[in-house]
Amino acid sequence: MSNQPKTGQDRPDNAATQKAGQQNEGEGNRTAARAFDADEQRFASDPKRVDQAAQAAKKAVDGPEGKDLAQAEKAGRKHAKH
Repeated sequence: MSNQPKTGQDRPDNAATQKAGQQNEGEGNRTAARAFDADEQRFASDPKRVDQAAQAAKKAVDGPEGKDLAQAEKAGRKHAKH
């Protein structure tokens, strides 16, 4: 086995693993960003879905995983820019 770094064509995550017809847009995939934004907009504009998500979050925070969630929030806030 060679110690040489792999080139783009040697990497398993290259074009062979991309979906057929999907173009590599490089860093900052605009197509995926637009799709994500549209999905988020649809979610946020549906009060029933937002309420369901809020209830699920409240249940998680108040439930057995609440302590882990609080620790994760604390760790995230520690790294946040103010």
